[in-house]
Amino acid sequence: QVQLVESGGGLVQAGGSLRLSCAASGRTFSSYAMGWFRQAPGKERELVATITWRYGSTYYPDSVKGRFTISRDNAKNTVYLQMNSLKPEDTAVYLCAADVAGNKLRRGNADYWGQGTQVTVSS
Repeated sequence: QVQLVESGGGLVQAGGSLRLSCAASGRTFSSYAMGWFRQAPGKERELVATITWRYGSTYYPDSVKGRFTISRDNAKNTVYLQMNSLKPEDTAVYLCAADVAGNKLRRGNADYWGQGTQVTVSS
């Protein structure tokens, strides 16, 4: 089992920044890929970033590319999501996810999920 705990959400004005953290504990593997999703009320869950533990390879959809940056600290088993130039449409619950084989995140799925942290961007 893997436990994921997010932190760092909150209320920010449009144009501002937030950094989310996801601390992983339990059974962890270097082959994992980690990701951040978001889900706003009435909308489908959306993948916003992925990173591999071993090589640090990243992926972003066009909706956040250039504004969001995912990173990891292998020693701390922690993944971060730096969000800059935030917009009201970025408002959502942000969820951390772990993908054991590295082939689920881009299909919108994962093996383990965190509880989520709320991000609210005011206009």
